[in-house]
This record gives sequence, structure tokens and C-alpha cells, in this order.
Amino acid sequence: MCPKGERMEMLLKFLVCFVAGIGAGLGTGFAGMSAAAVISPMLITFLKMDPYSAVGIALASDVLASAVSAYTYGRSGNLDIRNGLTMMASVLLFTLVGSWVASRVPSSTMGNFSVFMTLLLGIKFIVRPVMATKESMEAVSPRKRFVQSVICGICIGFICGFVGAGGGMMMLLILTSVLGYELKTAVGTSVFIMTFTALLGAVSHFSIGGAPDLWALAFCALSTLLWARIAARLANRFSAVTLNRATGAVLVALGALILAVNYLF
Repeated sequence: MCPKGERMEMLLKFLVCFVAGIGAGLGTGFAGMSAAAVISPMLITFLKMDPYSAVGIALASDVLASAVSAYTYGRSGNLDIRNGLTMMASVLLFTLVGSWVASRVPSSTMGNFSVFMTLLLGIKFIVRPVMATKESMEAVSPRKRFVQSVICGICIGFICGFVGAGGGMMMLLILTSVLGYELKTAVGTSVFIMTFTALLGAVSHFSIGGAPDLWALAFCALSTLLWARIAARLANRFSAVTLNRATGAVLVALGALILAVNYLF
């Protein structure tokens, strides 16, 4: 390939990864959404990248973005580490169980599960915002919260392993709707858990599939990290009503973007 062709290819790679990182970072910082839901379809569609490698890059990008988001939420007191660790252990274990069961059940996938879940959850936050407070969260006994975290982690992990998608969105839905978390604490706890689940997934993908495209990985990781940091800082300054609307708008926009990428290109 001529130098001009190589430069054009690199420019296209940068633009696709940067745009994908914007969507992934905003989704992570505002809603604890997995970067894989945005980055992998963009890389597959526009860069014709191998799907397995694309998911690995997306998961690796998710690690730093989720970590910096969790740190930002934690500094503002919007992170439940104790119950987050409990749920994370259940999620990781039963993701493996769900994956094993799925391998023995034919046609078990639900292709657009996470996309439609993103759209519906976004609409839910706009129409019926989460208005729980930290006081109502603290009214729940530690024992009950521990049991709830274990059970919900089992459900999330099994479904994610069986279906193969939707982890970040499912955690946010469970934390707000079932466990009664205040929205900022729910997002902070979700990205805390996603840091470790994404790390495990990325290591697994690269161990099996080999080294990824390092330029694509660097572009995606840096863009996602930047926009996740911006979104997390804004989210912690917003009021509950504003954060619900912003989170809902981001989720609806990302869901529509992913559908467009999947069906129009």
C-alpha cells in the first residue's frame, strides 16, 4: 500500500475509534454501560475487523474508562464498594456458569438484546426517573442488602453468560429498580464492577485470539477514557432529575446509533 493509502487508512481508523470512544465513554460515565456495546459494532462495520478481536478491544477500552468513572463517583461518595464486591463475585462466577450452559443449548443467543435494552432503559429514565435517596438506601439492613446483592449478581451473571451481552445495562436496571439504589450510587457501583469484569474479559479474549490491532486499541482506549471522565464529572454535579434525563437521552441516542450501525451499513 502506498504511503498516502496508509495515511488514509490510519485516519479512518482514528476517526472511527474516536467516534466510537465518544459514545462508549458517555455511556460508561453517565450510565455504567459497557463500552463493548458501542465500540465493537463500530469496529466491525467500518474497519471490517474480526468480531472476536473487536470485542477484545472494546473490553480493554472499558477497563480504564470504568476505573476512572468509578474513581470519580467514589470521590463524590457515590460508590457502594462492599456490596459491589459481593455482587461482582456472583456476576463473575455465574457468567462462567451461564456460558457453559449456553454452549450446550442450540440457538441460545439473543442478537439485539443489549441494544433494545439500552433503548428501553433510556426511555424509562426519561419517563420514570429514579428518585431514590441515600437515606432510603441506608434504611435497608446490611444483611438484606448482602443477600440481595448475591441473588441479583447470580441472575445478572447467568444471563450475561447465556446471552453474551447486556451486563452494564442489567446491573444498572437491577441496582435502581430492584435494590433501590440512588442513581449516582448505582452508576458508580456498576462501573466499579465493570472494571473487573471487563479486565477479565479482555485478558481472556487476547489470550485466546492473540494480540489486537494496537493502534485501534490505543485510539479506542484513550477516546473512551477521555469521554468517560468528562461524563462522570458532569454526572456527579447534576441534580437527580437532570441526571435521569441526561442518562436517558444518552442511552436512547446510543441505542439508536447501534441499531443504525447494525442495519444501515
